[in-house]
Amino acid sequence: MKPPPFLAIALRRTLVTVGVAGSLVVGAVTVQAAAAWTASSAPLAAAPVSTADLITRLTDEQARTAALEQQIADLTARTTGLATALDSASKRVVTDSGTAKVLRAQLVAAQKKLAALTQALQAANLAPASGASGAAPPPAPANGPGGDD
Repeated sequence: MKPPPFLAIALRRTLVTVGVAGSLVVGAVTVQAAAAWTASSAPLAAAPVSTADLITRLTDEQARTAALEQQIADLTARTTGLATALDSASKRVVTDSGTAKVLRAQLVAAQKKLAALTQALQAANLAPASGASGAAPPPAPANGPGGDD
């Protein structure tokens, strides 16, 4: 005996609805069990941070950021000053190097003059000594040997 077609369709629909509802219930129970298992295996060691604490930390970090930005600006200004000083010192070194070359040339010329003058002086000092040994004695005074009577 076959049940009437509308009864078979109603029975099928009821069974499908019960199966879907049962699956949903089993799924919900599984999710609840998994949540309880996860919560028990990883409990919170520290309490969550409050909003007021987060706002305080944010304010502190903003102040720290402003201070660091000011320090960076100061360092940039110092770096610019040091770069200017270094450029000036480099120009001074170039100028001093040129001046040193000129002074070295003047020193070499002065040393050559000094050597020539020293040689001339030595030659002049040697000339009377060599002439005195072969020359006559120095002239006698005009008043004679007795002196001035």
